[in-house]
Amino acid sequence: MRFHLIDRIDEWEAGKSVRGRKLTSLSEDYWEDHGDGPVMPPPFALEALCQAGTWLVMITTERKKRAALLSIGSVAFLRDVRPGDVLILEGGVDSMSDEVAVVSGRASVDGEPVLEADEIMCALIDADTLADLDTTERLQKMLTRAED
Repeated sequence: MRFHLIDRIDEWEAGKSVRGRKLTSLSEDYWEDHGDGPVMPPPFALEALCQAGTWLVMITTERKKRAALLSIGSVAFLRDVRPGDVLILEGGVDSMSDEVAVVSGRASVDGEPVLEADEIMCALIDADTLADLDTTERLQKMLTRAED
């Protein structure tokens, strides 16, 4: 993953929902400035929400499956994300099988929606084909603040 856009998973219910966060920092590489100061490109906020959904899939399947984006039913970009903002990522499972998951969710800053996305469809692929499972487990423990 080029950009890790989730810093913590605050809450999750396997197969149902996830709540995570990303603390933005000016030191990151993705900021754009179109004359009114740096902003996170809107697709990066969407990617952060998708990464939260991927972690929900991995937690639900005990890291056996990982989500790969297939399509997005709809997305609305509602406001800018600025350096220092805490992006709250909330997703819920619309449906999930052994092969496909569909999630919907939103990202917000200070309680104000930044984006809303519905029907994010993902193929579920074997996680070990993409990353070392021990490394993934360590990252999950770090993100969820789980004890060994």
